[in-house]
Amino acid sequence: MPYAVRWGTGPRPAEQPSHMDSRETAGAVVTGRANRLVNLGCLTMLIALIIPSGVVASWLWYRLWHDGNVNSERTEKAWASVLEQARATADDTARALGRSGAADADALTRVIWQHSEAPVISYDASRREFTATAPASVQYDGKAIVPGGGALRATRCFVFTYTQRPGQAWASTVSEREDDVCRPSTQIGGQVRLALTRFSSLYAEDLTRAGVQDALDPTGRRSFDVKDVVHEGHTVSASVLVSNSEAAVDQCYRFTRPVPGDDGQGSAAAVPASSC
Repeated sequence: MPYAVRWGTGPRPAEQPSHMDSRETAGAVVTGRANRLVNLGCLTMLIALIIPSGVVASWLWYRLWHDGNVNSERTEKAWASVLEQARATADDTARALGRSGAADADALTRVIWQHSEAPVISYDASRREFTATAPASVQYDGKAIVPGGGALRATRCFVFTYTQRPGQAWASTVSEREDDVCRPSTQIGGQVRLALTRFSSLYAEDLTRAGVQDALDPTGRRSFDVKDVVHEGHTVSASVLVSNSEAAVDQCYRFTRPVPGDDGQGSAAAVPASSC
């Protein structure tokens, strides 16, 4: 009997995976593991960077906070020291006025200047009262993260008043004012130092009223008004009204120096006076 062939009815053999599929699967596994390792390494590096940065930021914040508190305390102490210094100056000056026994306003003004070095000293004859305006300051060390920083200065503006009532000793008071109250006084002090340099370099033939005026105020700004120049022996003195830049405050000064030889050198001094 011939055999009959029947198509599609018998079991089919199982398909075997190709070599290409095996290689792709293995590659995917290796790539996944590599990606996980890369991600883990990046995360580790990121953590390694964040932790030190956080530590540094925390340290900087603490230093700023700590140094700020320390500086505040030192500033308060410096301000207290300035006030104590001003009161001591006032007391010493009042005692010096009593010891001087002087009655002349110029002599008393000189005593006040010698003890306070106030650039502006005014006198009220009706009240027999002197008023001196000057800044006072102390230097102190401040904490700072940046190397080289640290030197700080605490400055305050003071008005000193010295009064003598009939039959009583000299009394002093100290008043703290805003910085702008002392600004004219500070400017006049700087102008007096400049005038001293110019006055001390003048030759003998220039020690006249016109010569001193030209030397002290060469630009004609009228910061210096030379009232008089007097020669006494080997000494010459000039009475000069010194004004601040706004011309709102002025102070009379007496500049003195030896009459120089041909070299034009001489040692000059300047003392405030009650009037010119």
